[in-house]
Amino acid sequence: MTEHSVKHSTFTLERTYSAPPAKVFAAWADRDTKAKWFAADDPAYTLDFRVGGTEAAHGRTDDGAQIVAESVYRDILTDERIVYTTSLFGRGVLATVSVTTVEFVPDGTGTQLVLTEQGTFLDDQEHPEWREQGTGGWLDALGRELGQS
Repeated sequence: MTEHSVKHSTFTLERTYSAPPAKVFAAWADRDTKAKWFAADDPAYTLDFRVGGTEAAHGRTDDGAQIVAESVYRDILTDERIVYTTSLFGRGVLATVSVTTVEFVPDGTGTQLVLTEQGTFLDDQEHPEWREQGTGGWLDALGRELGQS
């Protein structure tokens, strides 16, 4: 019998961008812009940005196995908030399920972005610290896309 495990984790990441909330939000909502900072190496990346719409990103592990992240948008308040759920599959097996909330808070002429993710990690296929590190990396890439240093 295979041994199974479940690990729960929550993390919050914050970034401040000099761009206004509308511009930062648009970088999440537009497929071509988001692909630049989120899925640059994925020619099959898809984004249907609306409540009930889906997103799919594809990648590979260090040893070449396929990874697929499938998200569904649950709540969208233009320039204010995005809530989505994600299922991550590695080697065709469900590895994580998460709920992510992204808030766009006005900060002077810029934006404070607050991302909170609540995840369920199955059978040690992925670890919370990996997810937090990867998410931080693409928030930094978003900053570069917005012209931040």
